[in-house]
Amino acid sequence: MPAASMARPSAPLPALKPTKPLLRRSTLSGTVRKAEDAELDADLLSVPPSPSKRARVTFNPHVEEKVMQGRSVEQIKAEVRRAIEGHTKGDSEEYDILKEVFASQQRGRDTARETGNEEIRKYVHALTNYVSLLGKNCSGLVKAVLDCDWLGRDESFLKAYVQFLGSLASAQGTYVPLVLSKLVDFFPGVRISSGRLPGYPDVSRVQLTQRVHYAMKYVLRLIPSASATLSPILDRQFPFADETKKAHISYIENLVRIIEYAPELKSDIFSLITDRLVKIDVQMQTDLDDIEDEVAATIVQAISMQPPSGNIHEVDEDSEESDDDMATSDDESHDDAKRIKEVQDNVEKMDAILDLLFSLYEPYFSDPNSIEAATMFDSLLGHFQTIILPTYHSRHTQFLLFHFAQKAEYLVDSFAGTCVKLAFEDNRPAVLRQASAAYLASFVARGAHVQPSVVRVVFDTIGSNLDMLRAENEITCRGPDLRRFGTFYATTQALLYIFCFRWRDLITSADVFEDEDPTAFLSQELTWVPGIKEMLMRVIYSNMNPLKVCSPPIVAEFAKIAHHLRFMYVYPLLETNKRIRLSQFSSGVTNGALRETGSGVNRESWHQLDAYFPFDPYQLPVSKRWVEDDYVPWKGIPGLDQDEDDDDSADEEDEEEEEEVDLQEDTATDDEVDD
Repeated sequence: MPAASMARPSAPLPALKPTKPLLRRSTLSGTVRKAEDAELDADLLSVPPSPSKRARVTFNPHVEEKVMQGRSVEQIKAEVRRAIEGHTKGDSEEYDILKEVFASQQRGRDTARETGNEEIRKYVHALTNYVSLLGKNCSGLVKAVLDCDWLGRDESFLKAYVQFLGSLASAQGTYVPLVLSKLVDFFPGVRISSGRLPGYPDVSRVQLTQRVHYAMKYVLRLIPSASATLSPILDRQFPFADETKKAHISYIENLVRIIEYAPELKSDIFSLITDRLVKIDVQMQTDLDDIEDEVAATIVQAISMQPPSGNIHEVDEDSEESDDDMATSDDESHDDAKRIKEVQDNVEKMDAILDLLFSLYEPYFSDPNSIEAATMFDSLLGHFQTIILPTYHSRHTQFLLFHFAQKAEYLVDSFAGTCVKLAFEDNRPAVLRQASAAYLASFVARGAHVQPSVVRVVFDTIGSNLDMLRAENEITCRGPDLRRFGTFYATTQALLYIFCFRWRDLITSADVFEDEDPTAFLSQELTWVPGIKEMLMRVIYSNMNPLKVCSPPIVAEFAKIAHHLRFMYVYPLLETNKRIRLSQFSSGVTNGALRETGSGVNRESWHQLDAYFPFDPYQLPVSKRWVEDDYVPWKGIPGLDQDEDDDDSADEEDEEEEEEVDLQEDTATDDEVDD
């Protein structure tokens, strides 16, 4: 058979199937997408991988085979642009995938490692180039980028991300509040887990906080007008009063740190801190007033016995919660115990914040005569007039003024002069004038560095204005009336209070001084500042009868001291006042009397002033160290205190004798019954 006939016809070759590409881009959904499905340009897939980076093969349990390779920035930029433009035209498939790239990088997501570390940085870089396309219709993508975990990544990613924030805020002004708000979210405290991302070295909490301010500083310097936007955000996101001490301290420390690179916000920041501190102060004092005095004293003592806590951020790095957030013990399961725990937490919070503020203000007054000190004190005075003074129940915040005003004589004059001005300006509300008089009297009476010359000037100034008030109103006065003459009574009480504490400074001459011979000092005729005795006589014995309306404890102390010093004898008037009922003189006209509102208008006490003096003894156990040397404690009066001690001893002896007599009578009765 010919060779040709020996050859069998070959079987038809089967149709060749397209070879399945070995390298294919993985998708976030875990499935393999075709080029036409993803609408990728043909030349995008043909671009060779970066020569500096080898392709990596990864495996997904839900997909039989998936291979990922590092892609160039240009490839990702093209993908990002196409996704944004497609979304604008109504095709959001790739846009949603792009959002998921960043959503997968949020804390707690199981897919947090599906996009490579280097690749996510390239996405950020690509978005930076197209921020002009990220209008309002792309807000979902922008929020996903802002919510991703970025603080704990490497420095190259950090720089790329911060550059994106700046470019976004510059190109799209509507996103400036959102960018700043996201940064301020970290101020109450950065979670340590943000610095422990898979695939990255651990970053400490201190470094995380530094990175937040690195980003904030970059945005504010790039857009100077953003400071005006940031101020209300800081106000809005300040921790609520019932949040933890740790959150408040961290937030305040971060606020103060902003001043370093945005000094234009200094005034707003310190004003905000003071405003929120006053609110916490009022709440704390209200809570303490609602519990028993013994319980309140126990709380303060317990706080003072606690060891120093050091840095508020020095907590267990493995724990996300501070001690304040830990579960309470079984003993605190009852409502009363929980209430006491809440009060103690508020006291600790107030104490810690004030201690921090004293330390923050202190450097400004290292040289009290510097321009820096004068400027900062002017700021404090502004806070006093607009925030502290109008708040009646503020208890400790005002001690910032008390302490720093005594750093120099001109600061003493400045604060006292401000109080005088506020107390005697007719165009101000009566309640503010009365509060100003109380602050003035309390500062002059209690300030250890307030010189005698200042005491005399203030006493004379208050007395002159008080005499004018008396002359203006005495003609139409038919009797003591707190509602009608509230400012007059508040000013009189201020004068009596100063006298009780600083009467020594009102003596101009004496043959024998108190420190030489206390007994001889009081037995001599004392010479007082000219005119003060006559002025007080006119005021006290006027138809307004201030000793009936002023706080009884202050009136009693003044009467006792004035009599002992042979300055004035008012006991007959006090006896007469016992037969006067204030309710019969009370008018329906209110003059903003400085006292708490409440029921019981027919009770005598509601027609009398409260003994409100803002610089009464400082009670917070930790921060009191700042004011201990500034404070005038009550100083005994030669002869008077000894007489009181003798009287008390005599009373105790009388009580013991009465008990012995009662005991003897009881025993005798028992014997008689037995007989």
